[in-house]
Parts: sequence; C-alpha cells; structure tokens
Amino acid sequence: MSATTSPTPALPRWDMTPIYSSLDSPAFTQAFAQITSDLDDLTALFGELHIERHEPVPADAEGDAVIIQTAERAIERMNAVFAHYRTVSAYISSFVATNSRDTVALARQSELQRQGVRLGQLRTRFTAWVGSLGGATLDQVIEQSTVARDHAFMLREAQTLAAHQMSPAEEALAAELAVSGGSAWGKLHSMLTSQLSLDVTLDGKPQELTMSMARNLAYDTDRERRRAGYEAELACWERNALPIAAALNGVKGQVGTLTQRRNWQTPLDAALFDARIDRETLDAMMTAAHESFPDFRRYLRAKARALGLPALAWYDIFAPVGGSGHAWAYADGAQFIVARFGDYSQKLGDFAARAFRERWIDAEPRPGKADGAFCMPVRADESRVLANFKPSFGGVSTLAHELGHAYHNLCIAGRTMLQRETPMTLAETASIFCETIVRNAALRDLAPDDSAARLEILEAALQDACQVVVDITSRFLFEQGVFERRAQRELSIDEFNSLMLEAQRATYGDGLDQQQSHPYMWAVKSHYYSVGRSFYNFPYMFGLLFGLGLYAQYQQNPDAFRANYDDLLASTGEADAATLAARFGFDIRTPNFWRSSLDIVRADIAHFEELVG
Repeated sequence: MSATTSPTPALPRWDMTPIYSSLDSPAFTQAFAQITSDLDDLTALFGELHIERHEPVPADAEGDAVIIQTAERAIERMNAVFAHYRTVSAYISSFVATNSRDTVALARQSELQRQGVRLGQLRTRFTAWVGSLGGATLDQVIEQSTVARDHAFMLREAQTLAAHQMSPAEEALAAELAVSGGSAWGKLHSMLTSQLSLDVTLDGKPQELTMSMARNLAYDTDRERRRAGYEAELACWERNALPIAAALNGVKGQVGTLTQRRNWQTPLDAALFDARIDRETLDAMMTAAHESFPDFRRYLRAKARALGLPALAWYDIFAPVGGSGHAWAYADGAQFIVARFGDYSQKLGDFAARAFRERWIDAEPRPGKADGAFCMPVRADESRVLANFKPSFGGVSTLAHELGHAYHNLCIAGRTMLQRETPMTLAETASIFCETIVRNAALRDLAPDDSAARLEILEAALQDACQVVVDITSRFLFEQGVFERRAQRELSIDEFNSLMLEAQRATYGDGLDQQQSHPYMWAVKSHYYSVGRSFYNFPYMFGLLFGLGLYAQYQQNPDAFRANYDDLLASTGEADAATLAARFGFDIRTPNFWRSSLDIVRADIAHFEELVG
C-alpha cells in the first residue's frame, strides 16, 4: 500500500492510437470529413421530414403514422451522428487538454466547433418540432412506437425545453454567435491559464513554474514552500486578471441575456432544469449543507492543531497530515485500486485493470497540460482519464474517482446517445461510490495502531468533502452574486474579488484565517467560463452526498445493492434525479436525506478530532 523508495518511474500518458494513429492520419482525416457529410445528410433529412417549429395540427390515424415515422427516423439518425461526433471531438480534445500549444489540434478543434454549431442548431430544431406536437399527440407517439418509447424521457423533456426557446431564427443566430461570444471567452480563459508561468523562490532558489505546478505546492509538507506558491500564484492572477475578468463578464452577460430571452426566471432555474432537480431539492440540500458548516470548521481547527498552527491559512487547506512518511507511487495506487474494486465485484475490478492495461490514463503533470482531473467517454465503452498525479493517497483517490466516471460510461454504453445524456447531478454517482470503496478499504487495511496513516486517509476524505460542501457553496454564492450584479452592468476585478472573499467568509467562517484567503478563485475555476454550465457547482455536492447515501445502503445489503446499482447507472439519462433516487428509497426533496449523508462525514470528523487529540 505504501510506495517504495526507488526512483520514481515516469508517469503514463494516455494512448489514443487505438482510436486514430494521429491527427494527420488518413483514417482521422476521413472521420473528420465524415462529420460534415453527416450533418449535410441530417440537414437534408430534417428538411424532407419538415422537422421545425410549426402550429399544432390535430392528428388523425394517418397523421399519427407520419409523425411516428418522422420521430423514428430523426432519432435513429441523430444517435448515429452524435456518436461519431463524440469520438472525433474526444480525440481532438485529448491533444488540446495535454498540450494547449498544439496548433494542429487547436485548428482542428476550431473547425470542429463550427460543425458543433450546426449540430446544436439541428438539435434545437428537433426540440422545437417535438414541442409543436402537443402533449396528447406525443403520448400517442410514445405509446405506438418502440423507438419513441425508448426515448420517452428525452422527448417529454424536449417538450418542456421547447417552451423556453426563442424563435428559430434567433436560436440559430445565438448558436452561430456563441463561437465568437461565450465560447471564445471560455477558450481565452483556458488558453491563458494553461500557459501561465510564474517565478517562485523555493529553498532559496528562484524557479519558473507553470500555474499547475505552483498550485500543487499547496500539497507540500513544508509550510514556507506552500506559502511561496500561494503568494506567487496570487501575484500571477493579479497580473493577468484584466482579460480573465473580461472573459467572466462576457460569459455571464451572454448567459443572462439568453436566460431572459428564453423566459427562464433566473439562470439558476435553467441550471436546475439541466440538472434534472427542482428548487425544493436544491433548498433541502443547501439547508443541510449550511447546518454542517460548524462541523467542517471543527475539522479545519483540528487540522490546524495537527499542523501546530493557531489557524489554517488558505495555503494550508491541502497540507498533508499524518502518513507513514512514504508516498503512494502510481503503480502501487493502480494495483490497490484494481484489487479493491475487485472486492466489490469482478466486473468493476476487471474494468479497472483494463483501463490501466490499455493506457486510458494520462497521469503526468507537464507544461501546457490542463490542471485538475477529468474523464471523457471516447467510443462505445471506452473512456480516457486525465489526471495530474500526486504521490499521495489523495492522488490515488482521484484516480479511483475518475475511473468511477469511466465505469459509469461502461454501464451506460448499451444505451443510445440520446438516452445517455446524464445531468451533472447524477454524473458524480459512480465516481463518489468508487472513491468511497477505495477510502474505506485503505482504512480497513491499516494496522490498528497505525494512527498516522489512518489520519492521512481520513484527512484526504475530509479535505475532499470540505471542498465539495463548503467551498462549493462559496462558489455557488459567488456565482449568484455575479449574476445579480451582471444583470445591471459589468463587474470590476475588485468587485469579483470582494464577492469571492464575502462568499468564503460566509462558508469557511472561523475555520480559516480570513486574512489569508483566496480572492482570485473566480479566475482559477474553469467552470465559470462555460456558457452551457452555469451553476456547475451544486451538482458536485449533490453527487457526493447522493453517492455517500448509496454507499451506506450498499453496506446494509451488499447483494441487493449490486443487483440494482449497474442498472441505476445505465438509467441516469432516462429519468429525473428524484425518480432514480426513489428506486433506492431516497426522498431527496427533504433535508433529512442530505443530513443522513452528512452524518457519515460528521462521524469522520469526530474520528479525525480523536486522532488529532
């Protein structure tokens, strides 16, 4: 479980050659050109079938047959086009995410983005057509068509969404302008932040580091190195804040305008629809979260005691605590994940072994590579995982989390593309579950008297939970404040900073030294700069607490849980969150469910305090 003391081997890079051999290979060139051809054919089909907004017409038996045939042909063709587009897009993204200076990949991504606009416009046309059918007609179509019945949730959701569409001409124009509007602002943020470098003096020696390398110093055992990274990071954000603030104003301005034109009351209402939860569910979860803040502050104060500090500064949040003095090597972590996943089920263990064996993971931090970690589906049941691996239990936990996403992709692979559209609230279900499997197994494997290693693992779990409950809430409050003010005018850098600090005070409270916070977290988090992902934050909290609730049920009845779990993952694109939760007896519209999940975290906090004491 602990790493060796031998020289650290090179961390792996993912292998994309099973998809295409290179960006200039004949196979990729043909696949890329096929997208244009596919979209030409789909456009022609929509014209032939008159798929567009129209006045509702009472349907007779003959009319019903025409509508059914139209729905079936459109759905089947869209599924095929979406699948091919996803693979090509993921392949190009694999180069951009690992090297933001790859001009060939960037050019291909820009070309593909234009085709993505066409694809989005066609999907909008289909949504408008479904909205024109009327509820009674759509019910008849679903009843009489197997294809429509298999996509019933998507079709009924489209009827609701159609009521929030602008005119066809306005929707088409909005999609075209997005390339040079919100999407361009998001690209600016991504390109700029991935290429930032800063000067840091470490151990008396000046060094030039990338932003991701400097932020990784937050995990260093030496407080002076953590402080040096933090101060250099803040200075770098301050130097580059002007274009980043312009990008955030641009993105939020566009979202606010489109929200209003599409007759959503607020951007949050649109985000809740996308997340497939209602305001009652969000309020119940947030109520439980706010109730837990005093507990998380106890954890932060206990961590300060463990580090011998009067209070944690921002740069101490990720400081390591406990441990045996040995790092977790990547190979050790991979072996541990495969074994522990296998303890849950052979299917999950075999899947993890395949991911490592087939080199699905890019684990090496390097200049130009995107910070953080993510998992993306590529084709069929294949995924790729990006990580910036740190030799700690936290690094292993992140791998388990992202492989959980990949397992979710495996379970849902038998569904069509339109059935696979999973909201962010449910997209975290498998990742949290797999992360919890690894964490609890690591704790079980420890010797009873190995309190230092136990403290390290508990700390990694609590650190993540604090980020997902406390820090996520601060980001949610910040985004609410930005939207409210942006509706009147653009915000200045100082205003963004003030809103962020205010949100951090409201959530972290006396758990942190408020004189050493992070006013530029709005510049750090890329999710703020996506037009299509406003209020990205609360779904992560939903995912953590929902995943913990599932794990608690697994512990109560493992065999019954296994019999239903994979089917739940396969169905996350075919029902709203409350309906899927009810399968396991959860009522997510009441605070009690969320409190019960947070009780698991509270128990860990009490254990952590005991070990520190």
